[in-house]
Amino acid sequence: MTQTTPPIEVTSKAASQIGKILASEAPGALLRVSVSGGGCSGFQYGFEIDTQTSDQDLVIEKDGIKVAIDDISVTYMEGSVIDYVTDLIGSSFQVKNPLVQSECGCGTSFSI
Repeated sequence: MTQTTPPIEVTSKAASQIGKILASEAPGALLRVSVSGGGCSGFQYGFEIDTQTSDQDLVIEKDGIKVAIDDISVTYMEGSVIDYVTDLIGSSFQVKNPLVQSECGCGTSFSI
């Protein structure tokens, strides 16, 4: 289900970094983002390289790259922004999710 205005945004900075990562992958590779149970706050994000999408996936295209999110994860990520952040302690993909009510101290898990 590709949409023109997705309920989840990928920033240009994140798209650029995804493009660098996917450059060494097989043609047609994309980033898959998911939400699963786990972590100390209840949910956590998963990031993996994939080559397949499903009709149930939200596929976001940004600056020549694709990000796929399964329909269940979209429910937990509605209104989110996927960004790539560089600061003094390192660089990472971050999901700014307006549905999150609390996060763990290390920032890798959350609750809704």
